[in-house]
Amino acid sequence: MSDLSVRLNAVIVSVADTGPRVMTVPAAPALPAGDLEARSDPTLELALRRLVREQAGIELGYVEQLYTFGDLARSQQGRRISIAYLALVDAGLGPKGGEAGWLDCYELFPWEDWRSGRPALIDEVLVPALEAWVGGVAARRERADIVFGLSGSRWDGARVLDRFELLYEVGLVDEKSADSDTPITGGVGRPMVLDHRRMVATGLSRLRGKLAYRPVVFELLPETFTLNQLQRVVETLAGVPLHKPNFRRLVERGGLVEGTGVADAQTGGRPAELFRFRREVLRERPAPGVGLPGAR
Repeated sequence: MSDLSVRLNAVIVSVADTGPRVMTVPAAPALPAGDLEARSDPTLELALRRLVREQAGIELGYVEQLYTFGDLARSQQGRRISIAYLALVDAGLGPKGGEAGWLDCYELFPWEDWRSGRPALIDEVLVPALEAWVGGVAARRERADIVFGLSGSRWDGARVLDRFELLYEVGLVDEKSADSDTPITGGVGRPMVLDHRRMVATGLSRLRGKLAYRPVVFELLPETFTLNQLQRVVETLAGVPLHKPNFRRLVERGGLVEGTGVADAQTGGRPAELFRFRREVLRERPAPGVGLPGAR
């Protein structure tokens, strides 16, 4: 097929106090992306690392393949296949040149941030639209209840992608215009080009799901950190507040961290001990995650 092309996209996530952030380039905005150089790039991952180095001036550490996106509606210029990768960097590593910058993920998905309680947007905007869409259809009722935690169902933080795709189907996000006869504007959350917001939703779903069984959170922290810093990163990524004593007990009893014997004098109050990730836990336990203990 002469109109088939393949792209690589980078979902690069960091965490700030305001929320999880994704690196973007200013094209409405868009994720860092580019084409594979078939003659010179040895692998897809090395090609992605090259593209990020060229567009943002940083060397990536943790990288994993995320998903392949190829829906016909994603481009008006023929079918374009994109292979997305998820990369994690700590807050101190940012773009060093070019036009890349950070975008708060909760600008893209404001219904996902429960750190200050249930977002008003859910009950004021989303629930009425979902109820109209359900319209008495049992399968739709079940899907809306499970995905958005309605009618007594539990809210599952890892269903970020499911929620975005449902809002897309209902017509509540601007990206729906790509496969709709009626252009959509003023949808919920900040839109991105093509299906890049769907890629970010996929990445955030992957990260939230992995909190329970993989120590990915430590890829978002410097080599040494306080337990308060660790808790803030988990809360920010998960979008929920955590019970401090329960969180600390779980982290320490799980053997995830070890003290350095050095205090952080820059905490603004009583110096707190600095900890580091215990890499030995990867050999000791099959699923060494932090989970979400005592969400309050």
